[in-house]
Amino acid sequence: MRYLVSLLFVVFLYPACKTASKQTVTPPDTRENALLWQISGKGLPAPSYLYGTIHMICPEDFQISDSIKSAFGAASTIYLEIDMDDPSMALKTLQLAMLKEGSLKDLMSREDYETLGRFMTDSMKMPLMLFNKMKPFTLMSVLYTRILPCSNVASFEQSFVGMAGQQKKEIRGLEKLEDQFAVFDQIPDTTEARMILDMVRDFDGQRKEFQKMVDAYKKRDLNTLAGLIEDAPDMKGFENLLLANRNRNWIPVMETAMKENACFFGVGAGHLPGPEGVINLLRKAGYTVRAVE
Repeated sequence: MRYLVSLLFVVFLYPACKTASKQTVTPPDTRENALLWQISGKGLPAPSYLYGTIHMICPEDFQISDSIKSAFGAASTIYLEIDMDDPSMALKTLQLAMLKEGSLKDLMSREDYETLGRFMTDSMKMPLMLFNKMKPFTLMSVLYTRILPCSNVASFEQSFVGMAGQQKKEIRGLEKLEDQFAVFDQIPDTTEARMILDMVRDFDGQRKEFQKMVDAYKKRDLNTLAGLIEDAPDMKGFENLLLANRNRNWIPVMETAMKENACFFGVGAGHLPGPEGVINLLRKAGYTVRAVE
């Protein structure tokens, strides 16, 4: 069970970042493809920084550049999507991951449940019974740990938490863990169960698509990254719920924080581009948002 919680701790954010609006997604400026951005103007006491993360990546592809380290070091407060330094987070995650009633077995046919069970045993080396009382989104998040070709995964968020601890910086969240789970609670469990089966049946295809995203991410290619996210079939119809609405909710939090002191914001790269992306929303609010790297 502790292993399960640690998996959720790292990867439960991933599906939200992979999904985006089906509208035409245009990066903030095609000449400014970058993951690290400086935020200034509008009377801010000092520049703040915005960095687009990828929640899971193989260690050999993971790198925190000197520019990121410099921006991180210049900030007084570190903001992630949620406060991942909260000592109660693991317990909260486990509690919020449980179904209030029924079971995963009740959400699919006997044949589908058996298909999923075989996949869990053969590919995940875990019994499906372990997840039977958990929300389908929880299992989906764990399945994503096998999307990557490596046995271990690296996490920018976990690394930022470690860096913040070393530098005695406070970690805060742009939203609460409860808020994030509430977003997924608005998606019917039966719909999420169907998504799990679709994912299992085309797992090789999912791996290829994710590798394309990793390649675009490593190149800081917002054009390609935005296009791949736009075309992702996952959770179609819930795009505003997963991205745009959350982006809009984050802007007032970011504004209040930046007025106090310099901040470093680390959010999934899928939240950066597009008309409803964080970069464009900050610019519309009157800030200068400049590509750094």
